[in-house]
Amino acid sequence: MGRFWKVIGLAVLGIVFVPQNGLASKAYVTDSFRISLRRGPSIENKILRFIPSGLPVEINESRDGWSRVRLLDAQDGILEGWVLSRYLIKRLPWEEQARALKEQNAALKEQLATIDRRWEEKIQQEREQALQLRSEYERIKKNADRLSEENDILRSSKRKKWFTAGGLVLFSGLVAGLIVGKPPRRRRLSF
Repeated sequence: MGRFWKVIGLAVLGIVFVPQNGLASKAYVTDSFRISLRRGPSIENKILRFIPSGLPVEINESRDGWSRVRLLDAQDGILEGWVLSRYLIKRLPWEEQARALKEQNAALKEQLATIDRRWEEKIQQEREQALQLRSEYERIKKNADRLSEENDILRSSKRKKWFTAGGLVLFSGLVAGLIVGKPPRRRRLSF
């Protein structure tokens, strides 16, 4: 008998703690519907027109749960009538807000795509310009190295010229001194 109660207890625990997916389903409520615009403030009055959710109206008077309104977006000209006040809200209906947000989101996505495209183009231009600058740098560096070598050669050749000129002056002086200036022999004086 103890085993029977254990099995029953486990079955009850299983029923209680197992998720009950089949008993309920998830749903959403919408505020999209049509309301009736009537000739007077009661349901006995004639329906003039059905007004869709999101249509703007101007409230002129309110009494006994009814509001006298003028349609601001009437296609047939100015149209006035009575609607139940509980169906009027101060905010834009969710469906309209969602539509406006979707449009704004689409515009922002398009704007972002345009910005991304321009950014990629700018990056590509910067890469190309960097490659051109690198190429120009390499060319200028080679030119500078060549000019530096030429400058070193010119300095060396200038030193050689001065050294050669100095050597020639010294040699000329020596030759001139030998030719022109043999000192006379001094005679020995005998006393």
